[in-house]
Amino acid sequence: MVGETSWGAQLSAGTGDNMGAALGLALVPGDVAVSVGTSGTAFAVSAVPAADPTGAVAGFADATGAFLPLVCTINAAGVLSAAAALTGSTLVELSDLALGAQPGADGLTLLPYLDGERTPDRPDATGVLRGLTAANASRQNLARAAVESVLASLAEAAALLVAQGVPQRRVLLIGGGSRSAAIRELAPGVFGVPVLVPEPAEYVALGAARQAAWALAGTSQPPHWPPPRPPAVFEGAVQSQVRTRHVALRDDTAAWRPAR
Repeated sequence: MVGETSWGAQLSAGTGDNMGAALGLALVPGDVAVSVGTSGTAFAVSAVPAADPTGAVAGFADATGAFLPLVCTINAAGVLSAAAALTGSTLVELSDLALGAQPGADGLTLLPYLDGERTPDRPDATGVLRGLTAANASRQNLARAAVESVLASLAEAAALLVAQGVPQRRVLLIGGGSRSAAIRELAPGVFGVPVLVPEPAEYVALGAARQAAWALAGTSQPPHWPPPRPPAVFEGAVQSQVRTRHVALRDDTAAWRPAR
């Protein structure tokens, strides 16, 4: 990336939010960034463009001349807020409740389509709670089911990237929802790979700054841009049943379709 001077100003290409975040995070092939914000996103850098005929994987360019396949969901951190309201807890307390339950929430599964959903394309979908019994009806299990539902939904989004040829050797977890201890600790078991949680920072702005420095440097590659601090690393046993139950409920169209 080489800037050009016009009327005394240095000009170069610009970028977007997720692309800036990828550059600020210094993503490399094998990294999948997962953002748990108001909406959820999963994206990665790639040398080849996405070619998803379903449209679920958006074929963006990244900030370096490569590509940034991306999947977006509507429901993410808002599901945690809704679960906190249902359990009469704060978000911190919800996290503690979730960590106090067993993997799989004792058979309780939440489909987190509280505001419809974008991936899969179900704008009229509703949330579904399946498997509720007298034995598992507890605040802890509801909290666990909510956390697992967000992670399973995002893990399935990341799997769409893998289906496009994107390698997934580790996940970088960002966004406001990544501050939840339950999200961080349960994520490796749901994603099935190590999860890194970078220090909270404005990675979009850092990526834009790195791109600007690159333009001024006039080099073929962006300048080295060390992260604020080394990321925290989380690992854990794979909990395949969480995603299996999520997919089964997701694919049960009679369950989530609203009554007419």
